[in-house]
Amino acid sequence: MACTNCSTGAKDGTPKGCNNNGTCGTDSCNKLSVFDWLSNMTLPGGQEPFDAAEIRFKNGRKEFFRNTEKLTLAIGDIVATEASPGHDIGIVTLTGELVKIQMKKKGENPDKELAKIYRKASQRDIDIWTEARNKEEAVRMRAREIAINLKLEMKISDVEFQGDGSKATFYYTANDRVDFRQLIKEFAQEFKIRIEMKQVGFRQEAARLGGIGSCGRELCCSTWLTDFRSVNTSAARYQQLSLNPQKLAGQCGKLKCCLNYELDTYLDALKDMPDMDTKLYTEKGDAYCQKVDIFKEIMWFAYANAPAQWLVLPVEKVKEIVAINKKKERVAALEDYVVESTQEVEKKFENVVGQDSLTRFDQPKKKKNNKNKKRKPSNFKNAPKKE
Repeated sequence: MACTNCSTGAKDGTPKGCNNNGTCGTDSCNKLSVFDWLSNMTLPGGQEPFDAAEIRFKNGRKEFFRNTEKLTLAIGDIVATEASPGHDIGIVTLTGELVKIQMKKKGENPDKELAKIYRKASQRDIDIWTEARNKEEAVRMRAREIAINLKLEMKISDVEFQGDGSKATFYYTANDRVDFRQLIKEFAQEFKIRIEMKQVGFRQEAARLGGIGSCGRELCCSTWLTDFRSVNTSAARYQQLSLNPQKLAGQCGKLKCCLNYELDTYLDALKDMPDMDTKLYTEKGDAYCQKVDIFKEIMWFAYANAPAQWLVLPVEKVKEIVAINKKKERVAALEDYVVESTQEVEKKFENVVGQDSLTRFDQPKKKKNNKNKKRKPSNFKNAPKKE
């Protein structure tokens, strides 16, 4: 799991699951972590390693920094990096030649000017960083109260302190533009720090906060998904899904990204199938399509005068009828083209273990009629003997 989720409840922001404080040997406790398979290899011809490193900050945010001091860095090292103003504290996630490949993959020029890595973090730097991280939850709750008092239509989802504690970034979501000039003034007066506001989308908010989806797995956006493509309700229609917003929406309130995963497969299967608006003309009357099974390639039709009686037709037969209708001819009836339904063998279960019937409590017990029965004497010793 990513540090985004397994750090929930930790006081200092370190993950509780692996107990490795987010610095696993392969940096697996992270989003889209990369295994440095070139770490034990020497460069040919005495070539110097690439002088940049990938640094991770809170909630999987990664940036590239230039190692101008030529520090010996390894995955998991805590370093102090250049920030505006002051410095920030982050964890090294990648070094060497793989950083160059990673920058090209993200569309960045490896030779461009980057911020610097100052030094490896000292114990004092780590203490200040930990103290700042401990304030984030209380600051976020107080910031929400201030925003509610100002009646601003916005939601402050997360707060990220800079490593030196001099600046805090407030991430918020809003449907419309928000005038937060008065809000920044009150934040600066309340928290006595430099304030920066960043608006994020609803999908980015879910990616930052993380969670468990309806499938039972961790959210795709918080583990591996990086590009958020638009999802339309037509994707659900093509897959024959009910347009229920409660089932189609994810934790971000938008349509689930996984609706696009199998859409191409459905579109390829629908290429050779008639549309749902297909209308068949017969001598018994016109028939309309009611339902389609894409992968079994069968369609259900019903006459206009008998909508409750559905007839199952294979796609090939439907195409044959459509071809006849195009010649302005009618077929006799759809019953001539219906798929023969195979009777399923009824499964019988025998009580081989000898257990009682499951329906033994369904019928109420009959009350016993004790009126006609004579009472026996309570003391048999004193009862008179029969001669």
